[in-house]
Amino acid sequence: MTRSKAVIIPSVLLSLGAMALATPALADAVQGSPAPVPASTTASTSRAAALGQNPESVVDAIERSAHTLRSTDPEGGLRDLDALGHMVGDADVVGLGEATHGSRDFFRMKHRLFRYLVEKKGFRTFSLELPWSSGVRVNEYVLYGKGDLKDIARAEFQGAYRIWNNQDYIDLIGWMRDYNRGHPKDPVQFMGNDMGYAGPESYERVTDHVAREHPRLLDRVTELYRGLAPTTDAGTYSEQYLQLPLAERAERAERTREVYELLRDQRPARGDQRAHLWAVQHARAIDQMTEGYSLDVTDEAEVTKMMRMRDEVMAENVAWWREHTGDKVLLSAHNTHVSYDSFDARYPKTQGAFLHDALGKDYVSIGFSLHQGAFKAFGADDNVMRTYRVGAAQAGSNEDTLDKVRQEDYVLDMRTAPNAARAWLAKPRVTYNIGAGWPDPMTYKIGLGRAHDILIHLNEVEATEYLGTP
Repeated sequence: MTRSKAVIIPSVLLSLGAMALATPALADAVQGSPAPVPASTTASTSRAAALGQNPESVVDAIERSAHTLRSTDPEGGLRDLDALGHMVGDADVVGLGEATHGSRDFFRMKHRLFRYLVEKKGFRTFSLELPWSSGVRVNEYVLYGKGDLKDIARAEFQGAYRIWNNQDYIDLIGWMRDYNRGHPKDPVQFMGNDMGYAGPESYERVTDHVAREHPRLLDRVTELYRGLAPTTDAGTYSEQYLQLPLAERAERAERTREVYELLRDQRPARGDQRAHLWAVQHARAIDQMTEGYSLDVTDEAEVTKMMRMRDEVMAENVAWWREHTGDKVLLSAHNTHVSYDSFDARYPKTQGAFLHDALGKDYVSIGFSLHQGAFKAFGADDNVMRTYRVGAAQAGSNEDTLDKVRQEDYVLDMRTAPNAARAWLAKPRVTYNIGAGWPDPMTYKIGLGRAHDILIHLNEVEATEYLGTP
């Protein structure tokens, strides 16, 4: 039975599994994907079998190149992450996925890896699939201690983004604030790269800048923005916005686009280049939201268009941040978004593919897999947050083989694994790919080696401690 549109709409932007509207075409690769495994790899294995030799098994090959992961505890030692640091190399942006949107162990591992990258590799920004304006507010806490973290989380982690209101992310953001107290001249930062909401502060930042630097434009900008800034909480605003008539949403998008282009085309005042740059980006983020929401989320083709646009926007915002702050960035998102490979037809090109196009080898993708475990997710029929559990991965799945490896939890560089492992990793197989909503009737087939550079496999995961309202 088709799911209620009332459930689909509020969850559309964290929507793997929350808007299963069609069976995906399982693509092997997209533009920007890593090169396929050379034919010689498969040929050599076949020749060995023909000569009566025993080619190396996939499990043996993975065991030989896997590096044991000793813990996901962010407060423990970091020495076992040195191998992963070597795999990351000199990349400026590391995309770190998750196989569910609500498992503690994925979030804790993100915290642990970010700590390692900060301390050992010079990374300074943690980026989350969260609206730009919400990220700015969290960053003001991280940098300056502005506000109360739990109040900020309750206000900003709403609607489709409310899963981020969990103890694990509170711990991560709290660690970032503590780090900055000890390193005030070399701080870490937090950014949101998504387009699902634009808070009232974004409108104020744009109009305040115009009032100071371009007062002759103030009346025009004020009129174009009239009635657009949120006056309710973030979740209510986003839900009500998508219920507006399509024509009204399109007209709003035209207005925000005019403000963005008007401000973008102004010459910054002398000595004010940086302030101008950020004001233009705030205006751009507002326009990204209205442009995305001008599409019809009840139409399958329009939803697909929105998902492509969303991944492009997230990639553009991360690339903008890297360019204009100079920070190395750990990008946190679902496996699907950090992947090179679009294995879901609803996501025709992913954030990872866009970033690969823009950054080349300066972008590295890390995916997660799990054998079994628990997670938080929206109920597919009622949008209520609950804990769910999946059992041991089915025979023939990617995780079924990955979990036969001697190491229980491990890191694998799939680019340099032995031939037998690389050939196996290139082929699409059934894989856990759990998003915002559950249950999900879709079956996902993923070639892990085509999707990511590096894989972190966890035997078992547990659900995060959710702090929001169900």
